[in-house]
Amino acid sequence: VEEGRLPDAKQGVEHVRCVLGRIGFSDDKDVVALSGAHTLGSCHADRSGFEGPWTTDPLKFDNSYFKDLLNKKWKIGVSSAGNTQFVNNDSGATTMMLPTDFTLVNTPETRVWVEKYAKDEKLFFKDFAVAWQKLIESGYDDKTLYSVQ
Repeated sequence: VEEGRLPDAKQGVEHVRCVLGRIGFSDDKDVVALSGAHTLGSCHADRSGFEGPWTTDPLKFDNSYFKDLLNKKWKIGVSSAGNTQFVNNDSGATTMMLPTDFTLVNTPETRVWVEKYAKDEKLFFKDFAVAWQKLIESGYDDKTLYSVQ
């Protein structure tokens, strides 16, 4: 992975730890809290190779990302770009998770934090704020941190 790039969504939690570790994140709590930003927005196949929103309300910042990871039934799907992703359409609206999202549930050290944030939105907000501040003050600018080709 090139210096300054976002984690490769096809890989596991060790890769995410490695990438975020380069900018000072050594705690699984911070890694999981930052992943909670996926409660907002969507993936676009032309930009990332993945597609769809993570949550049914991608404009609302809350802890639904964590709740969905734990409570929805996920199936393996394939994006229009050919990448494996996890999909759910239980509620009639299709949502997705990246392989890196799913590894947070399947790794005991990170699952603990997924469960805590699913149960306690205020704790997620508090920990996310600290991790986000650390991220934006890490010295990386938008061009290098958010460089997805």
